[in-house]
Order: sequence, then structure tokens, then C-alpha cells
Amino acid sequence: MTAVVPIFTYHQIDEAPARGAPYRSLYVSPQAFARQMSLLATLGYQGLGMAALMPYLRGEKTGKVVGITFDDGYLNTLTNALPVLQRFGFSATCYFVSHRLGRTNDWDAGIGVAQTLLMDATQMRQWAAAGQEVGAHSRNHQHLTRLPLEEARAEIAFAKTELEHLTGQAVRHFCYPFGSYAPEHVAMVREAGYDSATTTARGRARAADDALQLPRVPVARSTTRVALWLKLATAYEDRRRG
Repeated sequence: MTAVVPIFTYHQIDEAPARGAPYRSLYVSPQAFARQMSLLATLGYQGLGMAALMPYLRGEKTGKVVGITFDDGYLNTLTNALPVLQRFGFSATCYFVSHRLGRTNDWDAGIGVAQTLLMDATQMRQWAAAGQEVGAHSRNHQHLTRLPLEEARAEIAFAKTELEHLTGQAVRHFCYPFGSYAPEHVAMVREAGYDSATTTARGRARAADDALQLPRVPVARSTTRVALWLKLATAYEDRRRG
């Protein structure tokens, strides 16, 4: 019986910028990503997006599964990650920032992070048409805890409706920008009608976890295949739960 379910977190699937660049660790090269997905398949794991993962998270199904999530909606997720996911028959959830489609990660510009293209609406629909899942990452990728409550509510709820309008599909899964949230934001996510919400808290998810505060397993530039196996199949990440 599967007692725990790892949900992997990726950001950019691309070559990393020069040494010393901010957030360089959040880049996983296309070659490394392909090796990681190959390892999952070799070990008998099925990569799933959040909708398909929910029965396992609720304890209704058991099996060797791992959640695959991408934050922010970078274009390189479509160009570099999608072909690999398709090769192995995996699905994944990409969390999009609804008011930043076709723009860049300007929420990071102030700390010197390189600006990278985000998928536009057409490219997001290509992602969905390929059998992958669209999730919501708010409207503008702001710290929810720094916003007035009504503004935070709009960031959460309108991201869902806007993305649904653009894709013609239900958007049922949310990711807290920067991992920044408080109990009132969890209530807003529930009121908006999401089935799950993921955080930056580390650890593998358990059936007993609140579906609107799910921990995840970060995959970084430095994550080797041995480290990936430790994150996947041992208590390595569970010891880092807050």
C-alpha cells in the first residue's frame, strides 16, 4: 500500500545561467530531466498530474505514482519538458500565472533573476491539448500574505475563472505563489472550488494531509539520480517537513 506520495516540483527545464546567477538552482537541464523521467519509468513509477494523483492522495488508490508539477508556466516547460513526458506516457500539472501569459517572470526582476518567456494563451492550450493539466498560480504571482484580503481573494479566484475561460477546461488545482499563505488563504482556495493546493513545504504527501496544503519534493539543478531516488523512495524529504 502506498503510504506516501511524492509530488515533484520543477521550475525551468533549460540550461542554467552563469554561475552566481540568482535562482540558478531552479534550472534543470533538458538532458537531466529526461534522465530523471527515465529513472522513474525504469523503477516502475507513473508520473501524474494533480487530477490523476488525487485518488492516490486520498488513499482511494494505491500504486507506484509520483506527482509532477511545474511552477510559473515557462515556455521551456512546453518545448523541453512536454516531449519527454510524452515519451514516457506521463502527465503533469503546470501552474500558470493568469495575468502574465506571454510575458516573463517579472516578479523576480527586482532581485536580478534572468527574465524568461512564459507560455502565452495559445501555447498553454497546446500544453492542455497534449493531455497535460493547467493549474492556477494566482493572477500576478504576488505574496498573498502581503495583500489586502479582498485582493488576495481575487488573485486566487479570478485566476481560476480566467484560465478556465482561456482553456475551456476546469482548473481545479492551485499553487501558492512563493509558498506564501495563511489560514485565511486556504479558506479562499476552498471557497474558489479548487480540489488541491500545493506549497513549498518539503516532504512527501500523505493521505492524512490537508489537500489544500500539500507538501512537495523540490528537484534542483544539483539533484542527481541517486538523490532523486532518495527523495522518491525514502524518508529523505519527510525529515524536512516543517
